[in-house]
Amino acid sequence: MTFAIDASNLTLQQVHQLLKLRLQIGQGLASLLVLEDLTARERQGLTQIRENFLSYYAEGKILEGQVQYLFLSPLMWLSGFHTPKIKISLEVGIANIDVEDEDTLIKGRMDILAAKRVQNQQEVTVFWVLIVEAKNSSVEASEGLPQLLSYAYTGLGQQQAVWGLTTNGLNYQFVRIEQGDPPTYTVFPPFNMLYPDQTEQLLQVMKAIAKETQLPQDES
Repeated sequence: MTFAIDASNLTLQQVHQLLKLRLQIGQGLASLLVLEDLTARERQGLTQIRENFLSYYAEGKILEGQVQYLFLSPLMWLSGFHTPKIKISLEVGIANIDVEDEDTLIKGRMDILAAKRVQNQQEVTVFWVLIVEAKNSSVEASEGLPQLLSYAYTGLGQQQAVWGLTTNGLNYQFVRIEQGDPPTYTVFPPFNMLYPDQTEQLLQVMKAIAKETQLPQDES
């Protein structure tokens, strides 16, 4: 008998057991990404996003939909994800993960998927740029990690590595999952929206991830 599990109900221990994922220690964002200085326009936009966040943060709990609309979407605009070459999809159902040894089927829906698409005659190549899982501000951002890892895992069949981001509006935590035997993932220290320097670093990382995933067709 096969048991179906929603990815939102998984623990990190279950993700390790079912998907054979292993935590990798030692990599830093600076070793994986080229971080560029922000422009004056980007700093101005970032200041507006942060000030907007602070006003909502002072009022109390920030709902998941507000996190996505008020903070994530503007950040993705600033960092270069909203371009014709990148398709943003919301509430995307993942391909079911059939864990044969455990008689388990993992299902779920990711909040935001940013995918780079290149059309060559009849063939469309999809390259996952970033998966985002949002929570409301009363939930720790790290609680979205098991869910995020499950979603990112399904992308490894198409590419070598997938970036993910889990956030509650206050903290933004990046994850990188990579092919291997076993597949591995790295969890990076979170960026906190209360601190201007960390907010700038957050935008630098998002810009770098968007640029890192340029496909060969884009470079011609």
